[in-house]
Amino acid sequence: MDDVSGCFEYYADLAEKLDERQYAPLELPMEQFKCNILRQPVGVVALITPWNYPLLMATWKVAPALAAGCTAILKPSEIASVTCLELASIAKEVGLPNGVLNVITGYGQEAGAPLASHQDVNKVAFTGSTDTGRSIMSAASQLIKPVTLELGGKSPIIVFEDADIDKAVEWAMFGAFWTNGQICSATSRLLLQESIADEFLKKIASWASSIKVSDPLEKDCRLGPLVSENQYKKVKEFVRVAQEEGATLVCGGKRPDHLSKGYFLAPTVLSNVKRDMQIWAEEVFGPVLAVSTFKTEEEAVLMANDTQYGLGGAVISKDDERCKRVSEALECGIVWINCSQPCFCQAPWGGNKRSGFGRELGEWGLENYLTVKQITRYISNDDWGWYPKPSKL
Repeated sequence: MDDVSGCFEYYADLAEKLDERQYAPLELPMEQFKCNILRQPVGVVALITPWNYPLLMATWKVAPALAAGCTAILKPSEIASVTCLELASIAKEVGLPNGVLNVITGYGQEAGAPLASHQDVNKVAFTGSTDTGRSIMSAASQLIKPVTLELGGKSPIIVFEDADIDKAVEWAMFGAFWTNGQICSATSRLLLQESIADEFLKKIASWASSIKVSDPLEKDCRLGPLVSENQYKKVKEFVRVAQEEGATLVCGGKRPDHLSKGYFLAPTVLSNVKRDMQIWAEEVFGPVLAVSTFKTEEEAVLMANDTQYGLGGAVISKDDERCKRVSEALECGIVWINCSQPCFCQAPWGGNKRSGFGRELGEWGLENYLTVKQITRYISNDDWGWYPKPSKL
């Protein structure tokens, strides 16, 4: 909730600064002309958001869209719509004019798909699965409608042998288990340098098994239930298939013994994962960490980039030059050094490959909802003189 309010405040500031940027002059090579740049709202925008951060993901889109001067139609996930309806209620309470922010609830096919194909919607911004993003892009393309897509991920975290093991273990857990792993940027592929793999796995097994899994309203809870029965079954199936394909279950893989019911899954670590296994290639969206090993920096980068996704990546090492090299080599939109998952509304957020395109947050988030117009004026008192005047004139 701090991030929600902070995001609105940030874009309120950018909205004021936008006024100062209007009609910014450009230097031209011809003194007879004067050029200025005007930024204008795209118009009506459709904002389609996921269930994992129902209010924050909406805010990432609503705040910059309103700051740009757009009117917005927000379609939240059918699994988690109530907070977005509450946002609409607050918007009305504080005096936002009717029709500026509209919230439509319902299933994707009934409520989301029509927005992507509607001729009066000027742009679509979507966060969610790659399959749904592909459908939205296809529908929008029929009208040559711009889209911003923030899709799935299978992000790597690379730990080199010079890392502080205890710190690296905690960041590896945080990157995979925070929010129950139900986050598109989860660093759910752990790449360990061979020389530290055994020690690392022993420590993460012990530490992960001590994480408090409980009702999220309980004090000191660090991992709650998965969002639904379907998601619970899906994640358990990923774990089952991984073991069937040859991965080793280090810890977790089931509901904790102290919980008799609920869609709870203990923090799960799978080792001996090969690059051709499902668990290494596909997004799980649950508290599951797949572990593999590497010998050299070059091999680590190759393994990290061997994915259809490109949202985030992390590198943990005491060698600053190595961190710089790996950061530049990773094929993704976000890189964390000696950490995983920090997110700030001032910094751009988005991915490459099948993780989508476009950037949210920061100045880039505001630009998503603006069009750029060139206004060029002829300021010379002289005639243009391209066409000779007829003699009778």
